[in-house]
Amino acid sequence: MRALVEERGLGDRILIDSAGTGAWHAGHPPDGRATAEAAGRGILMDGRARQFTQDDFARFDLVLAMDAQNAADLRALAPDDAARDRVRLLRGYDPAAGPGDTQVPDPYYGGPDGFAEVFDMVDAACRGLLDHLLAGPLARA
Repeated sequence: MRALVEERGLGDRILIDSAGTGAWHAGHPPDGRATAEAAGRGILMDGRARQFTQDDFARFDLVLAMDAQNAADLRALAPDDAARDRVRLLRGYDPAAGPGDTQVPDPYYGGPDGFAEVFDMVDAACRGLLDHLLAGPLARA
């Protein structure tokens, strides 16, 4: 998403961050297979993993989850109904994803092909999300 936002010159208008619902990878760099897949697509993945906190609900207008379990975990952490309503599934923004096709699988325990498949899914969803933002909230800003 960060690469798409920068490509469109919107880096000063859209704040993007990434965090997990668990702390088991906190402080670690991205998985080497993900980094390699991203590099092959001209995308730099850097940074360190961190755990999502309740304070993040105050920082972000939209909180995106990769799957239903993570979305449920985020909603359980939300301080109120308004924050819970800002949790969405990322693939919900993929125009090609059907109603039962909203989960992004975790490629961690698979091979490199799984990372390519997930990058394709995430890319399509991020493009749909950016189109949504440009047609709605960013169009009004």
